[in-house]
Amino acid sequence: MKYMLLIYGAEDAWTEDEREACMSESRDLCHELAEKGQFMAAAPLHSVSMATSLRVREGKRLITDGPFAETTEQLGGYYLIDVENLDEAIKVAGRIPAASKGTVEIRPVVALPDMPETNG
Repeated sequence: MKYMLLIYGAEDAWTEDEREACMSESRDLCHELAEKGQFMAAAPLHSVSMATSLRVREGKRLITDGPFAETTEQLGGYYLIDVENLDEAIKVAGRIPAASKGTVEIRPVVALPDMPETNG
């Protein structure tokens, strides 16, 4: 089953050294998951200062700078994994270094029929 692990945290919660250590540990986790055939994708996101939000209301696009919601934690990155069940997804999420300063939301991915195959 595929799970999206969404990483939320305050952008200013990390020192540069902590951020580098987090990235290194995250890369190691990605490689380990790949060896087990569980890795699909992962990436950090740029700062919320670079975000653009779009809404369509009554056929008109409304575009605003910044993330959708004003919160203390922002979406900072993701993992897309393929594991047997929620228990395995929880184990992987618990190993994501950013969970120590933020939140990892675990959500199953809906498999839609007739969708194109990914290259990954």
